[in-house]
Amino acid sequence: MRLSKPNIQLNAQGKLHHFLTLEGLKHTHLTEILDVAQTFIDPATGEINKVDSLHGKAIMNLFFEPSTRTLTTFEIAEKRLSADVVNLNIETSSTKKGETLLDTLWNLEAMLADMFVVRHNESGAAHFIAKHVAPQVHVINAGDGQHAHPTQAMLDMFTIRKHKKDIFDLKVAIIGDIQHSRVVRSQIQALSILEAREIRVIGPTTLMPSNPDALGVHVYHDIEQGLDGVDVIINVRLQNERMQSALLPSEKEFFNLYGLTKERLKFAKADAIVMHPGPINRGVEIDSEVADGEQSVILEQVTYGIAVRMAVIKTIFDNAQALKK
Repeated sequence: MRLSKPNIQLNAQGKLHHFLTLEGLKHTHLTEILDVAQTFIDPATGEINKVDSLHGKAIMNLFFEPSTRTLTTFEIAEKRLSADVVNLNIETSSTKKGETLLDTLWNLEAMLADMFVVRHNESGAAHFIAKHVAPQVHVINAGDGQHAHPTQAMLDMFTIRKHKKDIFDLKVAIIGDIQHSRVVRSQIQALSILEAREIRVIGPTTLMPSNPDALGVHVYHDIEQGLDGVDVIINVRLQNERMQSALLPSEKEFFNLYGLTKERLKFAKADAIVMHPGPINRGVEIDSEVADGEQSVILEQVTYGIAVRMAVIKTIFDNAQALKK
């Protein structure tokens, strides 16, 4: 599908109407989400507060691709905002019976949906849907093909900010499949917008972008050199299909060359944090000693994902309300 221009997600006041990609957004857009997310976290307990912000709003989660973590955290976030939530079972939906995607959407609109949260295996699907929904309906991209996963990147930024206070001036290393990962694409965009000092990508040549300069990243094929002096380490999942192609060696060989071990972690700063968007392939991308170690914030990412997704949803509805005034 052809991607629409990023500004399709902004309203007449330059505020978020949809949340489809981080491309084209400004520093203020991202910091607003991060600041709103913070308000949902109880400072005393760290728990995510429930609020009555979206009582009467209907949000439909349209996941055309399997998901556990993302779908669950979106559903929890929506319910914590007191919205009415519907998870569409794609396996039994009319799209399996030959109904077009647009016909499905328009029927769901007729059921008075206020927002669609969309996950799809085709790049550009969320943009396509946003172009064809009614003006009062909002769309959030929960991951589309190899294109973008903006809420995952934002919860990663929130996690970094919680531990490092500010993203500005940090050195961040991302290890794994840089070329094909929608998560990495969004992470690099977020880090660039929030002015990280240096973004490093680490992995084999076959998994690197053809034009890294355009992304503003520094490429490393030696993991120890790439980790030298960094503040944040982000591992990303290696997809099984990469292992079955000519793009990667065996899992064992990849771990020997690029797996994050306790010994390799020592090359980073002593207070560096270790992140992973999940699901984790232990013994392939990361050693269990590191994944479960003191510097790991992987489980915190999952918890913060609820607050960040609450913030994205609430910000969009608040913007729509402000536009009516």
